[in-house]
Amino acid sequence: MKQERKSLRKDTRGFTGLEAAIVLTAFVVVAAVFSYMVLGAGFFSTEKAKAVVHTGVEQTTSSVELAGNVIGHADSEECNGLRNVTLYLQLTAGRTPVDMNKLGIAYTDKYVYNGSLVHSDDTAYDPQHVNTDNVTAPGTWDYAFVPDQTGNPGNGNNMLDADEKVKVFIWLPAEVGDGLGYVTVYNWFQVEVKPEKGGSIAIKKTVPGAIDDVMILYS
Repeated sequence: MKQERKSLRKDTRGFTGLEAAIVLTAFVVVAAVFSYMVLGAGFFSTEKAKAVVHTGVEQTTSSVELAGNVIGHADSEECNGLRNVTLYLQLTAGRTPVDMNKLGIAYTDKYVYNGSLVHSDDTAYDPQHVNTDNVTAPGTWDYAFVPDQTGNPGNGNNMLDADEKVKVFIWLPAEVGDGLGYVTVYNWFQVEVKPEKGGSIAIKKTVPGAIDDVMILYS
């Protein structure tokens, strides 16, 4: 009888040790799963943060940038003020193509603000060659792709691609210069280019003291 009791005690101790091993293994497995979940959540949060930063950069930086000088054109009648502006644009490095037909242009000076100049839809306008005679309505603008060294003006559509440049001609609004229709000497003006996606670029210039028919606006 005593031997039977001893045998039972030994069996109980053996079962308790096995149970402890199972519980310990369960704890290890649960801890491993929990750690994996925490790491996974951390990786997801990191990727989400990267995506948010990337989206923020895309929304705040402009898709286009200046690709040359800003050219001023004087009032054709009296040459006593600035009436037209020509500028050149290209894609910012790493950005996707820009639809030029969805571009917005705003104008500001100390007398007037026009938040959306009209994109000229003159059917006589040649999209490969800017002809100022076809953009004669104040407060309008149009564009033409600049031919490359081989004379190729681009792929023939309205998308500004990475290897292309575009020439934008702007006829200033009639209200500029306090109703004169042109900006007089030493006065500033600002043209804001607003792509469909990304931030806008503001181009602020001052009309020099001497007016020429065509002039580079340095400041």
